[in-house]
Order: sequence, then structure tokens, then C-alpha cells
Amino acid sequence: MNDEPIVTLHGERALIDRAGHLFAGARQEFLVAAADPLTWSTGVRTAFAAGLRPATGPGGLALRKLYTPDALPDARAERRLTRMAAGGADIRICATPLAQETIVLDRRTAILAGAPGHGPRTYTVIRTPDVVAGLRALVHAAWESSPDLATHLRRRPEALGADARRILRTLGAGHTDEVAARQLGMSLRTYRRRVAELMTALGATSRFQAGLRARELEDRV
Repeated sequence: MNDEPIVTLHGERALIDRAGHLFAGARQEFLVAAADPLTWSTGVRTAFAAGLRPATGPGGLALRKLYTPDALPDARAERRLTRMAAGGADIRICATPLAQETIVLDRRTAILAGAPGHGPRTYTVIRTPDVVAGLRALVHAAWESSPDLATHLRRRPEALGADARRILRTLGAGHTDEVAARQLGMSLRTYRRRVAELMTALGATSRFQAGLRARELEDRV
């Protein structure tokens, strides 16, 4: 690539051809925020992985990966992330949605992935120091406030009790809090507290997402 401070590339092939060397050249920190570890195609992941080796001692590459709970839809995904962590990647799970998938390399280069669409996905490569510093600060703040993978898995309930399932069914039915509390024989305050506790336990940021998380857990048992 030339020395332009901001370049937008169209499609993964262009990203590999023109920016792949930036990934292979990372030596201090590889910081990524993504909704799913498979966001990048196999070709892109292979190009990025070339030369990327997690730190095995002081001064090595810090490989930090921040994902949302969407990266853990099933047991197979859990095993995949666990293997990544065992290989040296520092993985954390962020409960809040990520505004944009971002990679920051050695605090010098940032790459923003555009939203998937019908045409080629866009990738914006940024090397303006102040902009890169700002993007890294945002990602790193989410990183610092998120639990690591092992802690996230340990905190998440393995299965839902009958009471929790009843509450989640009322959410799925679209009942108002007042109607749901009355059907369950709870006070309104107790019902709302239980919903909030379930959302926290499931790593959900909305009641709709809590219902999805609950179905994922039920599929495991």
C-alpha cells in the first residue's frame, strides 16, 4: 500500500493483496473486536495469521480478541474459541453489541470492516495516528470491562430452571410486565428483578436477545 492515511478497499481479495503485509508485520499488539471469529473468510484469516504468533514471553505479540456472545452459538463454537485461547490468544466476551468490527495493529494501523451487504464488503485502512488512537481507546475500553472466555463460560448457566423458563416464555409471548407478573403469581417488582437477573446471566442486552440465548442453552441439554 502507499502512504495514504485512509484507504477504502472493496472486497476481501483487495484487502489481502494490499494490506495483508500489515497483519503479518504486527509485532506488539493485534487487537480485534468482532461479532464472530468466522467474520473473516478463510482466505483472509489465513493471510492475517501468517507471521502472527502470540506472546510466549515478555516482549512478544499480545494477541487480544474481543467477541460478543454471538460467537458462542453452540458447543462446537465454544471448543473452537477454547482452542484459540489455549494457543495463546487472550479472548474476552463483550456483553454489549459492537458498533463496528475493528482491528488495530501495533497502535499504528486500524482496519474497519463495513457491514455485510449484497456487494463486496468494504474495508477502511486507517493510519492517521489520532484516529487510530481513538479507535483503539474505544475497543480497549470494552476489552477492559469484559470477562475472559473462561470466566464468561463459568458464569453462564448450563441450563435454565423451570422458573426461569416460565419467565422467558412470557417474554417471548410479548406480554406486558404487568400481565406476565400476574400470570406467574409474582409482584411486578419481583418479575422485573428476575428478568434483569436472567438477562445478566445470559449475557443479553435486550429481552429479545435473552429469549434467543435461552433457546441456545436449551438446545445443549
